[in-house]
Amino acid sequence: MLTLDRSFSFEGQRIAWGAIGDGAPLVAIHGTPFSSQVWRRIAPHLASRRRVYVFDLLGYGQSEMREGQDVSLGVQNRLLAALFSEWGLERPDVLAHDFGGATALRGYFLNGLRFASLTIFDAVALAPWGSPFVRHVKAHEAAFSGLPAYAHEALLGAYLKGAAHKALTDEAIEIYAAPWRGEVGQAAFYRQIAQMDQRFTDELEQLFQPLDCPVTVLWGEQDAWIPIATGERLAGLISERPLIRIPGAGHLVQEDAPEAIVAAALSALA
Repeated sequence: MLTLDRSFSFEGQRIAWGAIGDGAPLVAIHGTPFSSQVWRRIAPHLASRRRVYVFDLLGYGQSEMREGQDVSLGVQNRLLAALFSEWGLERPDVLAHDFGGATALRGYFLNGLRFASLTIFDAVALAPWGSPFVRHVKAHEAAFSGLPAYAHEALLGAYLKGAAHKALTDEAIEIYAAPWRGEVGQAAFYRQIAQMDQRFTDELEQLFQPLDCPVTVLWGEQDAWIPIATGERLAGLISERPLIRIPGAGHLVQEDAPEAIVAAALSALA
């Protein structure tokens, strides 16, 4: 497990973060419904070459969760910009997945953040995205927040398992489910789903062009959440390199094929 033993106050809300390793900075940005623990099998391999910064997005993991909170994609890029400033970073290497991909790209195109390299995979960045389950939660957030714990646990487990192509271990399910349990965690889980809004990526799409740094786009060939054709489109818009396909991997590549991420990240750092 990665240790997030430091905190940062962002607009009056606590953000949990940590760092390991030495060298030039690398920032890893997780997606939904996960936390910085998606990097637990990846960050240690990069820490021999970089100082790896990990954090939990606002409303996720060990970061603050509270009623009435804005945890949408519209706020996460502002958080990223604030963390860059807090850490004194100008051009770190960046590793991003899912909502973390949208956050990195929003930070680049909307907040003027710049990277030494970007390794991005199975990212929420191009329409369409959002499942029928997401649409249903958006329409009935209060009902889902008030579900009995056993019903929430069943929905949460099924949702997490659908992200991976291979069967998730009990350990992985426990790590990813733990923050979303209890009265606060359950409400936070449905809050972040209810606030998923495609307009936050639609406004980006018209701005897309190749970044001013090396960009590596990877995609799990068996991603059931965002098809690999979307990855091909994204690579064509933001990178001068072809998409790297990851066989045997679904959306949660960190569990299905962590070695592919490590290899791509190390290649980018080289």
